[in-house]
Amino acid sequence: MNSFKKIALAVVAAMTTATIVASPASAAVMTVAVSLDGTANTTASAIATPASLPVPADNTIDAADALKFVATVDTGTNVSVSATNATIVSALHTSAAPVSASSGSSSLTIATGTGTTATFYVYTKTTAIGTVAITNGGTTLTYYVQGTAGKINTLALSSADAGTTSSVVTATVTATDVFGNKVSGKGLTALVVGGTLDTTTATTGATLSNFGQAEFKVTLPATGSSTIVVSVTNSSDVATAVAGFNTVTSSVVKTITVRDLLSELAAQKAIADAAVAAKAVADAALANEVAAHAATKASSTKALADAKVASDSATAVAIAAKDAQIAKLTADLAAAVKGIADTKKIANAAIALANKSLPKSKRIPLIK
Repeated sequence: MNSFKKIALAVVAAMTTATIVASPASAAVMTVAVSLDGTANTTASAIATPASLPVPADNTIDAADALKFVATVDTGTNVSVSATNATIVSALHTSAAPVSASSGSSSLTIATGTGTTATFYVYTKTTAIGTVAITNGGTTLTYYVQGTAGKINTLALSSADAGTTSSVVTATVTATDVFGNKVSGKGLTALVVGGTLDTTTATTGATLSNFGQAEFKVTLPATGSSTIVVSVTNSSDVATAVAGFNTVTSSVVKTITVRDLLSELAAQKAIADAAVAAKAVADAALANEVAAHAATKASSTKALADAKVASDSATAVAIAAKDAQIAKLTADLAAAVKGIADTKKIANAAIALANKSLPKSKRIPLIK
């Protein structure tokens, strides 16, 4: 019995040993080293402390504005990278192989082959926080980046096109870099021709409500117009012209017209009065035309009625004359018939009297 147990234990021990030997070694967990221009970054894995990157205002992606990632993984595996609000490139700019601000993509897969590292770079053109997600095997590590705006490339001025006499018009100036990011904390200088300014200098704001913007209030003159000119105070805050980018605009001009509302109102009233008068004339002409048409219609109706009366009267006279003629002819006929009857009667009386003295054979027959 004991020998049987020993054999059973030996078999179990052998099977366990074989299983342990057959099991592969555990895969190494991916590690990632992050740096900017040779300086390590250890905070980019938290959204509260994203890696701060200058936007590539010189239109080249080099070590100064691209975050370097080196992922260490198992040999023969792939590293997949995806980015939002950021762009991935596999190499930095060189004169032989240019990498510009339009290079790269939002995703990249790197095969390590026989090596154990995958290297790539990330840059951003926006001041919004971006993410970089790196995946290998079952591990995904996420890092955060945020761009810092470049120098002022464009000034834009907005205000009302016109204002009333001596009114105050607000002119808002917005400063942006070449990628459209608003630039805060930069000095602006303004002057006005016609009217007055509340201030001749201002600084682009840094708060949520006025970030990258500054306001100048223009008091318009009594008549004419005001022309306001705003420019960047320090030339060092203005971007350098770069091939492939839009033209640098470091000053802006806007003309605001003075409106005389009383004169405009009087002019509009005159136009309205003229329109009312013209309508009155047109209405009168239409009324006259309607009246004339009604009169013509009435006259025509009366003429038709008179013609009908005359026709009816003539017809009645003709009928009466015809009836009288028929009556006379009837009477004449009756008289003629009676005369014939009387003549016949007299003739038959004469024949009867003559027949009395004649023999029967010679008697004259009566008229029938």
